[in-house]
Amino acid sequence: MLNVLVKRAPEQVWDFLSKGERYAEWVVGTKRIRAVDDDWPAVGSELHFTFGIGSLTIDDRTTVRNIDPPNMLELEIHAGRIGTARLLFEIRSWGEYTVVVLDEHPLSGPGAHLHNMLVDVGLRIRNRRMLDRLAKLIETEYDELSPDGLAGSPRTHRLHPDPMRP
Repeated sequence: MLNVLVKRAPEQVWDFLSKGERYAEWVVGTKRIRAVDDDWPAVGSELHFTFGIGSLTIDDRTTVRNIDPPNMLELEIHAGRIGTARLLFEIRSWGEYTVVVLDEHPLSGPGAHLHNMLVDVGLRIRNRRMLDRLAKLIETEYDELSPDGLAGSPRTHRLHPDPMRP
């Protein structure tokens, strides 16, 4: 289990996790998102991705298994012949910010049968990078909390006049 402090509100974190098309930006090893179901992240919805290193790639999918907006998102990642894994994001209010807790475990296939401390170390390194990327993207994407404590909008959806231009 790993966690990261995100200096944004839980609703902003949930909003970002709800954008399946953005997963390739922060999920380490994902090369691209090929498709996302329109109802993502509803239970049973899927996103289809390509992951790998160099020219060695696998096309597969991630399925939403459980949700509790804006507190929890549980996914099943299918990784071809490697097997499947369970990925749980817990989104916890932490004062004015958010702690995202990540728990990942192999479920089936060789990944589950060969799971050991060495695999855990590799997953920990990958997941630390993934959480750090996630936090940075969310903090860049969303404005700080407004003075009334409400979450700001995504910056990409706001138009602000440039105060430096006449």
